[in-house]
Amino acid sequence: MLFPIRCFSCGRAIAHKWEEYQKRVAKGEDPIKVLDSMGFTDYCCKRMFLTHGQDKIDLLVKRE
Repeated sequence: MLFPIRCFSCGRAIAHKWEEYQKRVAKGEDPIKVLDSMGFTDYCCKRMFLTHGQDKIDLLVKRE
């Protein structure tokens, strides 16, 4: 699934920060602190990062 180009609520461009977010979270940084340091202070934009991803779908659907 592709990451959205813009926030669904406010329309702010967010896709250009997706790779940096993934790398920093993979290193063990707190996702909320990463988003704050990248300048995402609105809850709507944070939601886009925190809820995106195939791993969330895998938790809900058991694959055989």
